[in-house]
Amino acid sequence: MSIKDEIREELFKLQDIKYRDFQVKLIPGSEPDSMIGVRTPALRDLAKKLQKRDDTGEFLEDLPHKYFDEDQLHAFIISGMKDYEKCVEALEAFLPFVNNWATCDQMSPSVFKKNRDKLTERIETWLDDGRIYVVRFGIGMLMEHYLDADFKPEYPERVAKIVSDEYYINMMSAWYFATALAKQYDAVIPYITEHRLPEGVHNRAIQKAVESRRITPEQKEYLKTFRVKKK
Repeated sequence: MSIKDEIREELFKLQDIKYRDFQVKLIPGSEPDSMIGVRTPALRDLAKKLQKRDDTGEFLEDLPHKYFDEDQLHAFIISGMKDYEKCVEALEAFLPFVNNWATCDQMSPSVFKKNRDKLTERIETWLDDGRIYVVRFGIGMLMEHYLDADFKPEYPERVAKIVSDEYYINMMSAWYFATALAKQYDAVIPYITEHRLPEGVHNRAIQKAVESRRITPEQKEYLKTFRVKKK
């Protein structure tokens, strides 16, 4: 039995039909036949086991996968890779096949934390890619790794320049700026007050910031005054 068949068999052993039906409602465009219904903790545990095997690369190379759960498992395997170069190589091969927000957002390689000096170059490439979930992933990595000690003013400027009609790109940009307001308020507030964000991002960023527990009540009231009324 190939590792691909072995993994699929194991995933079906972990199947939860009610959870699958719940997930279908969360992932627009998905169908029950494209999902097995494996809960995230079980997928993470399986990913850890597969990371110790020598033949897991065969599964990673078998793209595109048939099931959403296989994509999720793939994302968790990549997230656990300890070699930066191998992780990036596997990520570059997988990203073009990511077709939903869940797989995109749950993929967070831990090795990136120690390689932030190298990561910015890759992020720049992802932001310029054009494909929805590659761009979304790039914004997500900027949000996760460069809003604290490694923050630079050019990072929000870079995100602000992304103009798109794609909902899932704009939502991630809004999430980025809401988080940036919580962590780098003084540096980021001009993007709101000077209306420097794309139309599809501005109000969403304000709304997400207003919903955040990390934004003070005074800041929230101030932000609300910059909402743009739809014509």
